[in-house]
Amino acid sequence: MSASLWQQEWFGHARPARRKLWRGVEAQHRVATMRLVDNTAEQELLEQLLEGSKPALPPDSRGLHYLISTPFRYTSPHPSRYRPANEPGIWYGAEEPETVAAELAYWRWKFLVESDGLRQAQVVTEHTFFQAQFRGLELDLTAQPWARLRDVLRHGDNYSACQKLAREVRERSTPPIAALHYESARREGGLCEAVLVPRALSLPSLHLQQTWICKTTRQLVMFRHDDEALEYAFGQDGP
Repeated sequence: MSASLWQQEWFGHARPARRKLWRGVEAQHRVATMRLVDNTAEQELLEQLLEGSKPALPPDSRGLHYLISTPFRYTSPHPSRYRPANEPGIWYGAEEPETVAAELAYWRWKFLVESDGLRQAQVVTEHTFFQAQFRGLELDLTAQPWARLRDVLRHGDNYSACQKLAREVRERSTPPIAALHYESARREGGLCEAVLVPRALSLPSLHLQQTWICKTTRQLVMFRHDDEALEYAFGQDGP
């Protein structure tokens, strides 16, 4: 992907920003460990053993709440929009829970249809949506001049331009850009945030949380929270 897509002076449009961001995490890990033990003491010991087997936290993530630090702790062989495979983690969030659900729905569906043992199955999971606060230098890709690249940066499955952009942002140190503000490819008008700097995020002791139930099949992904129900149909060939 050629760097001629953007000009270096475009990075000078980064501005300080404050945002409240929603993120969704699967909420079944404690249920999984509880199935393996007979009492709470055994579960606590098992949780400690599992914690000790995890990769060490990066220095800039230490002391942060696990809901903030976890995405920065792991690398993954599977790429995401702004992160190539096996590169440092990114904390993804969105301005609205509905946008979080749309983004999660796509990745849940993609995981199911690309897993040989799950293609004909249905998978039900529970997710916690929570709200964190972002404060830092932000590059707004929905504003000019970056908005000229909307179709490229919002592509449904080709993330090469986004990943190149994130790599260039990480390499800039004067001043460091903490996050990218961008438009969701899964929900029209939905706005997302890719946070690159852990300490630009905080989790107030009294933060908003919601419980969502997700059912994923090859044909449909359904999310439900209280009386709100959302459906996403991606089809066999994706959106």
